[in-house]
Amino acid sequence: MKRFVFVFLLIFLFSVDLLPAEETSGTEEHGIPFIDISVRDGGSNQEVASSVKLLLLIGIIALAPSILLLTTSFIRIAVVFDFIKRSLSLQAVPPNQVLMGIALFLTLFIMWPVFENIYNDSFKPYSAGEISGSEMFSRAEQPLRIFMYEQMKSHPENIRLFMSLRGLPKPANLSEVPTYVLIPAFVLNELTVAFKIGILIFIPFIIIDMVVASVLMSMGMIMVPPVMISLPFKIMLFVLVDGWNLIAGQIINSFVM
Repeated sequence: MKRFVFVFLLIFLFSVDLLPAEETSGTEEHGIPFIDISVRDGGSNQEVASSVKLLLLIGIIALAPSILLLTTSFIRIAVVFDFIKRSLSLQAVPPNQVLMGIALFLTLFIMWPVFENIYNDSFKPYSAGEISGSEMFSRAEQPLRIFMYEQMKSHPENIRLFMSLRGLPKPANLSEVPTYVLIPAFVLNELTVAFKIGILIFIPFIIIDMVVASVLMSMGMIMVPPVMISLPFKIMLFVLVDGWNLIAGQIINSFVM
C-alpha cells in the first residue's frame, strides 16, 4: 500500500511537469502550491492569548466524547450492563461493542430533552448571531448542570464531600455549586447507583449458582464446574422474566427527568 501511494505521487509530480502550458498568452505557468508553516514570537499579549485559547479549544474538542460520557446517563447504563454480563457468567456474548451501543442509544433516549434544550437555547441563537461564544457556553452548560443535580438531589453527600474538600461554604442552591465540583460528584453518584443496581441483579443468579453447586456436591460430582450447569438455568430465568425489557425499563425509570 505504501509503495502504491509513493508511485502515485511520483506519477502525479511528473505529470504536472510534463503537462503542456495552457493557451493563455502573457500568463505565468503555476507549479505545485507550496505551504509554509512557521513559528514566530508573539507580537503582543493578545496574540499569545489567542494562541492559548486555540490550544484550549483543541484540547476540549479532543476530550469532548469523554466529557459527554461523564456528564450524561451513560455511566450508569454501561456499568449495569457489565454487571448483567458478569452475573450471567457470559464471556463473549453479547459482545462489548453491542452492549456499549445499546448503552449509547439508551443515553440518547434519556438525554434527548437535555440536548434539545441545549440546541434551542444556545446553539441556535449563537448560529443566528444573537449571543456571543461565552454566553453560548453558559447556556449550554445549564441543562447539563440541572440534569446532574437532579440525580443527586435526594442524596447530596457527594456534593457535600467535594465542597468540603475545597473548603467552600455550604451552597444555598444549585447556582452556588461550581461545575468542577458538580461533575466529579455526579460521577461518584452514578457509580454508586450502578453498583446498587448491580447487587440486586446478582442476587438471584448467585442463588442459582449456590443451589447448583450444592446439588453437584451432594451427588459427588465435585470435578464438574458449577458454572457449566448453572449457565443454562440463569439464561432461561433471564429470558422468562424478559430480562432486557425489565432492565431497560428500570434503568430509565431510575433517572429523574
